[in-house]
Amino acid sequence: MNYLTKILYICDLKMKWFLCRIMLNKIFSIITFLFISLLMAVMFHSCANMAAPTGGPYDVDPPVVIGSSPAFNSLNVTPKRVEIEFDENIKIESPTEKVIITPPQINMPIIRSIGKKAVVELNDELFPNTTYTIDFTDAIVDNNESNPLENFVFSFSTGDQLDTLSISGRVLNAEDLEPLSGVYVGIHTNFDDTVFTNVPFERISRTNSRGDFTVRGMAPGKYRVFALTDMNRDYKYDNPQESVAFLDSIISPSTMGAVRQDTIFLDSLTIDTIKTVEYTRFLPDDLVLRSFMSDFQRQYLQRSERPVENKLNIIFGAPTDMPTFSIIEPEVSRDDWYVMERSINNDTLMLWITDSLIYKQDTIRMEINYIETDTLNQNILTTDTISFNFRRQTDRGQSRRAEREAERQKEAALRQADSQIENEAGVEADSLVKQSLPEIEFLRINNNIQSTFELFNPIRIEFDQPVVEFDSSFVELSIQVDSLYEAIPFRMEADSLNPRKFTLRPRWEPGGNYKITIDSATVFSHYGLWNNKLEQTFTVKPLDQYGNLEIRINGLPEGKQAFVQLLNNSDKPFRKSFVKANVVRFQDLPPGDVYARLIIDENEDGVWTTGNYEEGRQPEEVFYYNNKFVIRAYSDHLEEWNVNSAPLIKQKPLEITINKPEEKRQRNPNLERERQSQQQQNRQGSPFSGMGTGF
Repeated sequence: MNYLTKILYICDLKMKWFLCRIMLNKIFSIITFLFISLLMAVMFHSCANMAAPTGGPYDVDPPVVIGSSPAFNSLNVTPKRVEIEFDENIKIESPTEKVIITPPQINMPIIRSIGKKAVVELNDELFPNTTYTIDFTDAIVDNNESNPLENFVFSFSTGDQLDTLSISGRVLNAEDLEPLSGVYVGIHTNFDDTVFTNVPFERISRTNSRGDFTVRGMAPGKYRVFALTDMNRDYKYDNPQESVAFLDSIISPSTMGAVRQDTIFLDSLTIDTIKTVEYTRFLPDDLVLRSFMSDFQRQYLQRSERPVENKLNIIFGAPTDMPTFSIIEPEVSRDDWYVMERSINNDTLMLWITDSLIYKQDTIRMEINYIETDTLNQNILTTDTISFNFRRQTDRGQSRRAEREAERQKEAALRQADSQIENEAGVEADSLVKQSLPEIEFLRINNNIQSTFELFNPIRIEFDQPVVEFDSSFVELSIQVDSLYEAIPFRMEADSLNPRKFTLRPRWEPGGNYKITIDSATVFSHYGLWNNKLEQTFTVKPLDQYGNLEIRINGLPEGKQAFVQLLNNSDKPFRKSFVKANVVRFQDLPPGDVYARLIIDENEDGVWTTGNYEEGRQPEEVFYYNNKFVIRAYSDHLEEWNVNSAPLIKQKPLEITINKPEEKRQRNPNLERERQSQQQQNRQGSPFSGMGTGF
């Protein structure tokens, strides 16, 4: 019995062990299943968030200088080759534009990058006891991310002293205060008036995209400052076609201690810290040079052409005195063989030939006497012979056209006969007659009339050919009264320069409905064309669609005449009014934004006048209202304007400035990439991600 009990006990243990194995297997299977499920979920999530490898963090740092030959600020050196080594490979962008070497180099230096080095080879003989500066501005960038090394300057001296003073400022276009880029700014210690025109600058700078400049490496002393476009790169004013600027005053560079606020950005939007930094301020740093083109312009015959058989164009390179001319081939017995159309300064002449015996000639030869500027910039009387040729169709071509025209007329006659047979009632007789008649060519008339006409605008009429006669009796201008039109008086003016243009000046009734009529065959051109009938109706805007503007102006110089121009958003003037008792008024302005500039009219001729260096005459002063006037309909606007309330460089509104400054802000592309990645993960983790639109 005892033996049997042992056997049962052993069997029971084996059964329990078997059951335990089965249970352990089940537990292991469940764990394995859960593990595999979790692994598949992770893999699926990873596949759903596939992205290209980042490739590591961006390089956001500019190149760092680790050495140079010669060393920075070396004394008593005369290198022909300057090498500057950086901690990474670099490149030099636009070296001929951005890199400024002073004193200026007559023979162009060779500026290039070689791996981690910037190399400058100087081809001029170096002056003794002179400080040389190589201003790279922002031309040096790293090779991968193009991070610029801002305001990088290398200096050395051929003597035992390094000059470190500098002056800075901005160059503006004198007429419209537009910042000028790429203009050379130079200095002279010799104050003779002929130095600027005969001797290269002693030291130079070049304006950047904002018109700013800095002349570096100056010694203590007194200087005159100039600006020059310098088309031939000789660093002197020897060409009247170059724009120029000069300061009337003598400047003396100096220094002073100062502090500034430096802002450090984490990225393009986030500010990290603002630090107060002490620095040495170089003075003067607020110079303003007003650049202008001299009123002297080189005069020459630019070209002559004959675009059509009856028109001769003579174009000069600059405004000139009225030339004299005469035809030498063919022979002409009369003086009234042409009608002249010209520009206001006589730089373009258009001769409409009215004598058919002349314009039917293939070649017209003319002798012309005009003013020309010689190599010494002296204006002399010159006589030239000009040939005007006009290529006509060949006789063969004309005969082919005649044959085609005869065939066309024959076919038209046959079609007409067939149509007459088919249409015995003659229903289509009128159309057949119209088809058989040649098309009439009329004298074309253009005008500026629109369906809704501005109250302050006159009517301008222009024909496409000079007319024999056009007087006000050929025109009827009428206003609608009840249901009828009644004629109104007006004054008609012929254009003194263009014989094809005429201006009608009536006294408009605000809100009135008008009609203009020119009957057919009342205007006759020199070439035998009559006008077709012109009839057009339009409405003049009522007063409640206009506003008035009155500006009280302060800060004007005593006893000086001035006028104000209103400008559109393209900086173009469209109205002008003179200042009287420090007040200027504009009536009937259309609603919208307008800008304004004021001109000190020194010579009282009603227009802006440029300067002249030889005469020591600055261009007339220009001031901009540094905001805009918002004109509202049916409103009177009273505004105040102090022309000296803002510095000249800050007066022109940014909205109408063409050369707008580009603010450079620090950015961290690594933080931006991290932020974009986080935003992407947030979008993918949204409970609505992956849902369709249902359509």
